Parts: sequence; structure tokens; C-alpha cells
Amino acid sequence: MDEKKLEILTEAAKFDVSCSSSGSRRKNTPGGLGNGAPGGICHSFTPDGRCVSLLKILLSNDCVYDCEYCPNRRSAETPRATATPEEICELTVAFYKRNYIEGLFLSSAVCSSPSKTAELLLETVKKLREDYNFHGYIHLKGIPSAEKEITEKCAGYADRMSFNIELPSQKSLTLLCPQKTMESIVEPMTLLRDRQLSDKENKVRQKDRAIPAGQTTQMIIGASPECDRQILNLTEALYRKMDLRRVYYSSYVPVVESALLPDKGAGLLREHRLYQADWLIRFYGFDVAELLDEGENLSEEYDPKCAWALKHMELFPVEVNRAPVEMLLRVPGIGQKSAYKICSARKYASLTYEDLGRMKVVLKRAKHFITCGGKFFGDERISSVKKLLSNEERLEESEQLSLFSDAETRLSATEGEL
Repeated sequence: MDEKKLEILTEAAKFDVSCSSSGSRRKNTPGGLGNGAPGGICHSFTPDGRCVSLLKILLSNDCVYDCEYCPNRRSAETPRATATPEEICELTVAFYKRNYIEGLFLSSAVCSSPSKTAELLLETVKKLREDYNFHGYIHLKGIPSAEKEITEKCAGYADRMSFNIELPSQKSLTLLCPQKTMESIVEPMTLLRDRQLSDKENKVRQKDRAIPAGQTTQMIIGASPECDRQILNLTEALYRKMDLRRVYYSSYVPVVESALLPDKGAGLLREHRLYQADWLIRFYGFDVAELLDEGENLSEEYDPKCAWALKHMELFPVEVNRAPVEMLLRVPGIGQKSAYKICSARKYASLTYEDLGRMKVVLKRAKHFITCGGKFFGDERISSVKKLLSNEERLEESEQLSLFSDAETRLSATEGEL
């Protein structure tokens, strides 16, 4: 594959966030090792914490669809390129042998037709597995409206697949993506979910199961008028009904001009708040209805857990030596790991305030919502608590993330705990 084609196809792939990316701009220097800057190299993390480098590329950006927000849409004036399955395979293997990557994230615009595009993707991953004997990680983007048989065959070769919801409602899809429907996206998701359940029930060996790493999806936030409550209702339904591993949120950025789109982007703070709420739904036992009322957006001033706690001060403070784990998980500053550490440790001795600090509880937040051995260490005035939490939030947003300063807060931030 020539360098120009590689540049076009990797640049066109950067708007898909369904694959975790480091966003690194660090270039190599003479005599140095590694390079985080080349287009197309992104990073994902395995359940055991390993960082896996992936080649992130489109098979083609020559799209027949005309989605209003998409930089690769049919009417956009942008350089076009299409790779052959053989070119993708050779590039992947060459990069792998040079230790640049450990896997592949492969997507494509819809060129000619959905089924034809899906066939080309299938041919690519099949060649990689069978002809090139490639056993690395493959994340494959599915093509909505493609034939079911092709999608199911793709699932047999990929480690993970994703069908992007794109927008949170059928109304917005009809307006901004007239060639797509919610049904055409959800149908293959359901197909893959059923295939996974079947493999599990039939006790198929892990290495022979379809998409053993599950499936994900992505939503664009702010291109359409849906509120955060609507977005999270859809997220909650997808987790419960489709057994998705992740829902990714992509803040709308006005990279193309359209009278149907807002002039300004949604901003990274809104995207960040949605990820925080998503975490609470998946790991902390919250329902969407607890976090937001109908038609409401998440607070910009406080993270969703703090916002919920401040609305329900009648439930606090809780005694850490007696409170059930379900309640500990709702205390701002006590993360999932910390909550279970507390429950385990208090079986043997009554915990002190200092013990909580050693368990990485963020005491600057938690102290306003707990007692420890009957003692309260926070501020009893709700107005002061709101001000302190708000100031802390602004401070964290303005500072660079560090693993060495203010270790309590920083470590919890890197672990995703709230």
C-alpha cells in the first residue's frame, strides 16, 4: 500500500472512537525506541490491564451514503481511497512483524452497497486468519443492512465487532442519516448476541466462539437535540438487552458544514459526564432514573455521583463500619475497589479514618458523607459542601493528571472510580 493511500485511510478512521486511543503525538527521535505519532496506531486495554497497540484503518472512505455529520460522506470534498483485502493483510502483517502493532481495528465506509462492503471486510479478516495465519486481536466494524450470513461469518473471525448506533433516536437518524435506520443497526447486534448465547450454552471452546471479546457501539453526542436522559436510557437498554461490553460517546465536532447541524460542538465536558454516568450504571448499581429526571442533562458543576448524593443528603452520613456495600458504592470518593476493601477489612477490626486513606478512599469528598467509628469529619452545612465539591471539580479539570501529586484523587481518577 502506498504512503498516500495509507495516510488517507488512517486519517479517515480517526473519528471512530469505538476503539480506545491514546491520542499520543509523541514522535520518535534519533536513537530512540517506539513512535506514538504515526497515523493509525491506537491503543486498547485488555481486562488484565495490558496495553495493546492496534492498526486503526478504513478499508475505504469512498462512501455512497450522505450522512450530514460525516467527513467521509458522499458530497464531501475529501481525498478518496480504497484498499484491497490483500493490501490490508500485508500492511497488518508487516506492522506486526516490526512490532508496531499487536492487532487490527478495521472499519469501512459503505462503498457500492452494504453487503458488498461487508464481503470485502470478510475477505480481509478471513485471509488474515487462514492465509497469513494471523492470531492477533481483530476488532471489526460491522456494516448495517448487510446480509445476515456475511455478518455471522465475520463474527467467526473477529475478536470483537461493533455496529454504531450513531444517533440516539430514529427521528435524528431519519433527518441526518436518511439511508440508515435504528432497526438496521439493532438487528445485527441481536444476531451477534444470540450467537454468543448459543456458543455459551453449547459450551463451545473459548477460542472457537464468535467475537469472544463481545461487541460495542458508538453514539455521536450533540449533533442532534436529545438530552442526556434519552441518551442514557438507550445506553441502559443496550447493556441489558444486547449485553454490550461498551458504549462509546463521541462529542460532535463541526468538521463539515450543514444547515441541519449545530454551529458549535457539544464539548468534551458533556462527553466526560456521560462516561461517568455510564460507569455508575455498569458498576455502581445506579439506574438512569436515579441520576436524571425526564428531559434533563447531567450537571456540568458536579460529577453524576456527587450530584446524586447532594440531592439525597437525607441518606447521609453512613457509617463505614456498618453500611452495606450497595450504599458504600454511592458515597462520593469511595470507588468500587475501595468499597469491597472496606467490607473485607471491617470483618476483623473497626476501621479508622486513617485506614480509609490507606484504602485509597478520596477523603476530600467522602468525609462529608460518612462517619467512621461514629465520628463525622466533614462539613455539616450543605451549602459549604456544595461549594467545596464544586471548587474541587474545577481544580481537577484545570490540572494535568498526575500519578504523583495528590495520590488519593489521581489514582482513583486513573482507575475510573468515582
